[in-house]
Amino acid sequence: MAEENSARSGGFVDTSIHVDVKDYYGKLLRNSGDLKSNACVAPAKAAPAFVRRALEKVHPAVTDRYYGCGLVVPECLEGCSVLDLGSGSGRDCYMLSQLVGEKGQVTGIDMTEDQLDVARTYVDHHVKEFGYKKPNVRFVQGYIEALTEAGLEKNSFDIIISNCVVNLSPDKKRVLAEAYSVLKDGGELYFSDVYSSGRLTEEIKNHKVLWGECLGGALWWKDLLQLAEEVGFSPPRLVTASGITVDNKELQDVLGDFKFVSATYRLFKVPKGNTKPSRVIYNGSITGVEESFQFDCQYTFKVDNVVEVDGEVATILTQSRFMDDFTFQPAGGLSGPCGAITKAGIVDPFELVLQLEKQSPGSATGGCCSTQSAACCK
Repeated sequence: MAEENSARSGGFVDTSIHVDVKDYYGKLLRNSGDLKSNACVAPAKAAPAFVRRALEKVHPAVTDRYYGCGLVVPECLEGCSVLDLGSGSGRDCYMLSQLVGEKGQVTGIDMTEDQLDVARTYVDHHVKEFGYKKPNVRFVQGYIEALTEAGLEKNSFDIIISNCVVNLSPDKKRVLAEAYSVLKDGGELYFSDVYSSGRLTEEIKNHKVLWGECLGGALWWKDLLQLAEEVGFSPPRLVTASGITVDNKELQDVLGDFKFVSATYRLFKVPKGNTKPSRVIYNGSITGVEESFQFDCQYTFKVDNVVEVDGEVATILTQSRFMDDFTFQPAGGLSGPCGAITKAGIVDPFELVLQLEKQSPGSATGGCCSTQSAACCK
């Protein structure tokens, strides 16, 4: 059941996994209280005030049918074209509708008719609620493994989000490949999902309830790094992570010693090959994070401070929608406290969870020497 070949001649055909997931989310679950673990409801981090205000304007009937495992609100959204993979009842789409503005566009794709019915029912309600002249949200029925087949154009989206959905697919590599295809150059896949501490057993992967609970289909987090590279994405940047608990003894017995986390990653469609570090200065122009922009768990950019970043991050910032929000300077030649460099690399999400649990409120991300005063370092 776990990794069936979902491609068929003449078009994409759903597998037994897709049928089971449709039944689980369309018929068995009526609200988030029916879930048997917190995998699909655990927030990875607290929502900022402007996001909470946007969520408060989403109709309760939409929110009640929401099953997400993290917060999928990337920065710098104004005017962007955003795609939500597995949009479900449409909660995130309606929230993002407000953040992209009336000139932006949000598309939700989902395979479950019952969920889409909920989402589409409240399109006109939200147009009035947001004070728009016409909808900037649309919902498409289709599979996240077959985006172009569902009518979505290649190179057409600035940002793709997904909230606890990729794990439900039996073909994760195809999901990533399709996402890469419909993203514009410089575009970003920003998504929360469930990851395991190792490759899961066949017993777990064939357990219908565990699959529906977002655990049976969870990737070993290291496999995400490999799949992203094979598809063409930049190495995944870990933003945040939180632990998952399973308060059901029967399911715990099947899972054994495997651990799970909800983790948010960002992957970019940018050129490869640049290994030159750079010094960057954030100008504070991104709505909602004017004073401090947490790019990932290793880099936090404070306004007017110099940060020396590795070549990978330098490429992302210069080739993506963030390019106008930073000033770039050549790296190197610094000594003393102003010459400190953040050492970036692969971060284990399970270790990050432990660090965040120990960390006191307000602790700096990326270490005390990750940012330097622009006045000092210029």
